[in-house]
Amino acid sequence: MTDLAGRTALVTGGGSGLGAAIATALHAAGADVVVVGRDEAKLDAVAARLGRRARALTCDVSDPASVEELRSRLADTAVSILVNNAGVPGPVAALTDISVEDWDAVFDVNVRGTFLLCRAFLPAMIERGAGDVINVASVSGKRPLAHRTPYCASKMAVIGLTSTLAFEVGPAGVSVNTLSPGPVEGPRMARNFRLEAERSGGSVAEAEAAFVSRAALGRMVTEEEVGRAVVAMLDMPGLCGADVDLSAGMIA
Repeated sequence: MTDLAGRTALVTGGGSGLGAAIATALHAAGADVVVVGRDEAKLDAVAARLGRRARALTCDVSDPASVEELRSRLADTAVSILVNNAGVPGPVAALTDISVEDWDAVFDVNVRGTFLLCRAFLPAMIERGAGDVINVASVSGKRPLAHRTPYCASKMAVIGLTSTLAFEVGPAGVSVNTLSPGPVEGPRMARNFRLEAERSGGSVAEAEAAFVSRAALGRMVTEEEVGRAVVAMLDMPGLCGADVDLSAGMIA
């Protein structure tokens, strides 16, 4: 396994789901881990479960003042791995039925949050001449997914941000990459299947079967697999400006 001892990783959206799985994998690989999010109780639970070398800090990634406060609290910590995982799924509805407020809420977290965290923690990486940023996007940013327009558009925006940012900071020794998971087993996908079933009039099982049938392996990926993929990407020193699909063959 990759040895990340001596490095500190900051994982946004770290209180549950993919964020907690990514934090767990990084911690197991030896990194000190800071889990960040809005739910203090969930963050504390993750940090307590990981134990030594883990801490929890609250932050609203969409709020510049909150992000600046986070940066200030970590001023004495050399964050060399930044995983921008925080994200919201947004509405399941036709574009013509989506409010401006719902659209903005998705972009505020998924895109603005990624921008703000990069802006806050990249200067120190550039000064040290080393660092890794992994932005979690989605295969949904690269293929049609009806009734999920804000989410899909926001994830494509993250991919575009990553590819451009890689060329800005690569010369300073900082690598920026995107990890694009396919559908991940868990509460979020269960919610999406339920909402799609309500919209279409079918069953939840039918909605799930139709979705996973698009994958070569005929299944979703797991949270653990996403965590392992983040660690694997950090063990590929030539990887920069890349968008790595982890989709069980959803994109092939």
